Amino acid sequence: MKFNTEYNINDVGEKVVLNGWVAKTRNLGGVLFIDLRDRSGIIQLVVKPDNAFYGLASTLHNEYVIKVIGIIVKRESINKNLETGEIEVEVQNLEILNKSLDVPFSLTDDTTALEDTRLKYRYLDLRRNALNKNLILRHKIMMATRNYFDSLGFIEVETPMLCKSTPEGARDYLVPSRVNKGKFYALPQSPQLFKQLLMVGGIEKYFQITKCFRDEDLRADRQPEFTQIDMEMSFADEFEIMDITEKLIAKIFKDVKGIDVKLPLLKMKWDDAMDKYGSDKPDLRFDLPIIDITNIFSNTNIEFLQNVLINTIIVKNKASQFSRKDIDNLTDYVKTYKASGLAYLKMEDVLNGSIAKLLSDEEKNNLIKELNLENNDILFIVSGKKNIVKTSLGALRLKLGHDLNLINQNDYKLLWVTDFPSFEWSEEENRFMAMHHPFTAPKDEDIDKLLNDKEHCYSKAYDIVINGYEVGGGSIRIHQEDIQEKMFEALELTKEDINEKFGFFVNALKYGTPPHGGLALGLDRLTMILAGTDNIRDVIAFPKTANANDLMSECPSEVSDKQLKELGIKKVSE
Repeated sequence: MKFNTEYNINDVGEKVVLNGWVAKTRNLGGVLFIDLRDRSGIIQLVVKPDNAFYGLASTLHNEYVIKVIGIIVKRESINKNLETGEIEVEVQNLEILNKSLDVPFSLTDDTTALEDTRLKYRYLDLRRNALNKNLILRHKIMMATRNYFDSLGFIEVETPMLCKSTPEGARDYLVPSRVNKGKFYALPQSPQLFKQLLMVGGIEKYFQITKCFRDEDLRADRQPEFTQIDMEMSFADEFEIMDITEKLIAKIFKDVKGIDVKLPLLKMKWDDAMDKYGSDKPDLRFDLPIIDITNIFSNTNIEFLQNVLINTIIVKNKASQFSRKDIDNLTDYVKTYKASGLAYLKMEDVLNGSIAKLLSDEEKNNLIKELNLENNDILFIVSGKKNIVKTSLGALRLKLGHDLNLINQNDYKLLWVTDFPSFEWSEEENRFMAMHHPFTAPKDEDIDKLLNDKEHCYSKAYDIVINGYEVGGGSIRIHQEDIQEKMFEALELTKEDINEKFGFFVNALKYGTPPHGGLALGLDRLTMILAGTDNIRDVIAFPKTANANDLMSECPSEVSDKQLKELGIKKVSE
């Protein structure tokens, strides 16, 4: 039995058996036309008034499940919008397998139903062609992945879902133990420790497509449970791992989308990405770099531009498109990234704008000359601390890219961001924390900086970025016990903390651990990009809402007092 769209004009005269859902019925001059839908698409059925099954066909409604036996014939009027638009099936036998209530929303790709409604009836939403195609796309990515790793001698190993809580990153999802009352498992945020232990165990080349869980605030490209393509290798450096990964990505693009990815991918150091784009996941589909103009104001009399970093973004030939209200809105936008404000200058034969009257003639001339300003150019300027300046202008750059339609949505720009800092300062914790995780190896030349110069200590870490999304990341791991101890000391972990959180892992490092490293790709995010959507829920069969709720199964939900008692848990009001 074949799918609907596997039939074409070459099959005219063939007797076929079809199963599916009624997508639409039409009565044209007494002749019934029925659109039969399966997961591949639509094929048209025709039932004439003299057909023995005409009466039964007249009772069909949308979403009835039917079985049809018939003959493929050539259509009189071709429908170029359908894959099967040259043919139709003359019904010889019809059976209603199941009836359906009226569905709560249209099951078409252009449905106007609210997302919450579609999530509540997700089993119906999945019948829509768009979501159906996304799941097929996801399947193809997984198959390409498995075939690729298998060809290189990797083996797929499952790691535990019930793990020890090691709260060093996002919040864990905790699972109470009935057998060991008062104790908890944690659902894995990643298989990190286990895949490293597989390297200790001599597996050498591991991969896994696995579920991970993080109890964190959600957004359009994040879910509480997500799927990783996970890999780890022994005796490999970061360049070998990046090479294997980008060849996997190239295979996926070719197999799934027919797109050739030029290799090797561009590599950009973290410092350069932040300096030029204000992001460690820069979207390179458009230009608008961040430009440092601090030197132009080295002798300025403008007080708020003294002793600070001053950066700008230049939008060429579009100054006339920005009203004062537009600029006020952009100012409010950068303030959400802690910028103190947003200055602007428009080139209109001379420089005009919010700070134009404050500038000296020398500063104006230097801006025009060094930035090659032309009429109708506009500059957006932020000053202050480096991290705030870069982050706020990076966000503004993305907003301008979208607002001004500078992004080719059919384009794909891929790159590696490398040489990440080992640490980042946490205002909340008032200490340096691991930028990735505590097992990321520092650069060989920076090992001595782990304790004495954390701000300038860099790691053997790398992220793969596609169109402004971090699609995957990894690192070479620390495999030597003494360096791991230094890292824990740098993170201000006590021996008690280390033993409680990572004792079993640290002990394993004492038994001949090989050099190793790896990477994890976000399957959901990669599928989202290749599917051409910006909503990760579109590529997951049964996703959660932004509030981490499953509207279909109505979870999370209350549980009985009996269940809580068995677990030794008592609810208390806040």
